[in-house]
Amino acid sequence: MSSTLAATAASQGDTRYKVLGAISVSHFLNDLLQSLIIALYPLFKSNYDLSFTQIGLLSLAYQITASLLQPVVGFYTDKRPQPYSLVLGMGCTLSGLLLLANAASFPLLLLGAMVVGLGSSIFHPESSRVARMASGGRHGLAQSIFQVGGNGGTALGPLLAALIIIPHGQGSLAWFAVLALLAMAVLLKVGQWYSLQQRRQAGRTKPQGPALSRRRIAVTIGVLLLLITSKYFYLASLTNYYTFYLMDHFGLGMQDAQYHLFIFLFAVAAGTVLGGPIGDRIGRKQVIWFSILGVAPFTLLLPHVGLTATTALSFVIGFILASAFSAIIVYAQELLPGRVGTIAGLFFGFAFGIAGVGAAVLGHLADSHGIEYVYRLCAYLPLMGVITVLLPNLHAPRQR
Repeated sequence: MSSTLAATAASQGDTRYKVLGAISVSHFLNDLLQSLIIALYPLFKSNYDLSFTQIGLLSLAYQITASLLQPVVGFYTDKRPQPYSLVLGMGCTLSGLLLLANAASFPLLLLGAMVVGLGSSIFHPESSRVARMASGGRHGLAQSIFQVGGNGGTALGPLLAALIIIPHGQGSLAWFAVLALLAMAVLLKVGQWYSLQQRRQAGRTKPQGPALSRRRIAVTIGVLLLLITSKYFYLASLTNYYTFYLMDHFGLGMQDAQYHLFIFLFAVAAGTVLGGPIGDRIGRKQVIWFSILGVAPFTLLLPHVGLTATTALSFVIGFILASAFSAIIVYAQELLPGRVGTIAGLFFGFAFGIAGVGAAVLGHLADSHGIEYVYRLCAYLPLMGVITVLLPNLHAPRQR
């Protein structure tokens, strides 16, 4: 990032790739640091003799903190934008990371996870707004660039955990503080560009949304949230318990299981790239159809195959399922233009919350019925994608 960052806004219709790159890199670093928590669940379970239910509660503490505050942050910043709040959010992530590195008990682990969640609740609504501001009208592409950074960081977390933290112990988590400091430096530059854009756009007329009744809009938002529920409840089974499934069902070691988790999360990152730009061309609804309902045959097959096929299917599932979120976010923003922060906060927050609830519920089921039962049950969740038929077709023009 250089002092000429603001010059990338030379033409209003141009996509500001430097800004999109910066916010994507920041998302990469933010979600990498957050994913280390999930990647270290096996280590925490061993160090503190935790049950699966406690693992679920740890995930719930992180996810609920993030989910409850994100809509509030988004609603507030729609009315009073805060360009430099991004730096504050990353500072919270840094503090939570250091607390987790030095935690000596399960309650301190919960507190550290909650502080990291607080950082996420501040980061996501405002960074999603920056991505839309820098889109040049290509909202799906911009949201995908932003999202792929986060998913890339989430994918790399387990790999770094396997290579660095598991061999060197929980305290080595503090070494990653330098990445949080780097992200804060990048976000300071992004905040400067954001502040300049706010001054330039002051007094402009807000874009108009589609001609739908309030009731139809409310029902549509409800359908989108149900689709998010299906997607993130299923993802919770993989991001939180996939390593345990591989260790229990196939006898893999902790480090080898982390490599397989990395393959799945890499597929999620790769699939994210497609959802936004394809949605720009063919429509968000079509992408949502394919992403959620289309993955069902693969999830139904996953619990019944060997290790090689499990790895291959997890890659396909992650790749297809990932394309939905960017399309859902942009669809909802087109449904309620002028509420970018509120929509981002609501959907990011709801996704985090559902993932947390899913982790807690599935952890309890794993304790009571076994980890394999969890995967047989969750295999049916993508069938909920059939309710996409209830979404209206939006033909919102590009914002120029």
